[in-house]
Amino acid sequence: MRYVAAYLLAVLGGNESPSEGDIKTILGAVGVSVDDEKLKKVCSELKDKSVEEVIAEGQDKLASMPSGGGGAPSGGAPAAGGDAPAAAEKAPEPEEEESEEEMDFDLFG
Repeated sequence: MRYVAAYLLAVLGGNESPSEGDIKTILGAVGVSVDDEKLKKVCSELKDKSVEEVIAEGQDKLASMPSGGGGAPSGGAPAAGGDAPAAAEKAPEPEEEESEEEMDFDLFG
């Protein structure tokens, strides 16, 4: 992902066909290590392609993929291990804290 991001940054900067050296320079500027094999793979895949075409192809692929889950299960029995009265227990009320007026501390005075 870092190689693609650096490639896109180079393209946005005006370099229509960034080289491996360009990408290494970008990644090196922010202290990111470079794996030469992965960098070569990204550069070979993007060589002679416009970024706009690659993005459009990716959007088409994403549009064909199912997204979202099956949704939350509806209704059903409560979880095993007890009846509903356990859920009906009232949570203890928090103790009231001293109000600011009762304190002898004045931030602005």
